[in-house]
Amino acid sequence: MTNVYDFSAKTIDGAEQSLADYKGKAMLVVNTASKCGFTPQYTGLEKLWKKYQGQGLVVLGFPCDQFGHQEPGDEEEIKSFCSLTYDVSFPMYAKVDVNGDKAHPLWKFLKKEKSGLLGMDGIKWNFTKFLVDKDGKVIKRYAPTDTPEKIEKDLAAVL
Repeated sequence: MTNVYDFSAKTIDGAEQSLADYKGKAMLVVNTASKCGFTPQYTGLEKLWKKYQGQGLVVLGFPCDQFGHQEPGDEEEIKSFCSLTYDVSFPMYAKVDVNGDKAHPLWKFLKKEKSGLLGMDGIKWNFTKFLVDKDGKVIKRYAPTDTPEKIEKDLAAVL
């Protein structure tokens, strides 16, 4: 696997989708949770999606329940929460593991491409973000505390 386009994932509606469908687009890939202190970042992620989708950005949300059981719902509950609470319209995927033996292959790849603080590859909490360029290469990794507004300044380089 040489870039993000080599992977596929199940959408929140249960359909298998190849990330090659996003060829030529920059991506912001985020592990999300509905009951986290960082959950309000959905607002900023949606703003980025709406502002830059016409320039080739796609935001991809991957719910994860590996951190403090902060994503306890099933896909239907997650989809409803995101829509009703934050008006999320960017693509959302089925719940995944981002760490451990059962981590989704995409997340294993993202972590291998851009390690975290002090070279750690594990995801440390919800709302870790990866910026991917239009060639499917992982450009940058962001901590959960890095808000979408802070990331916006880096988008020009990939759009």
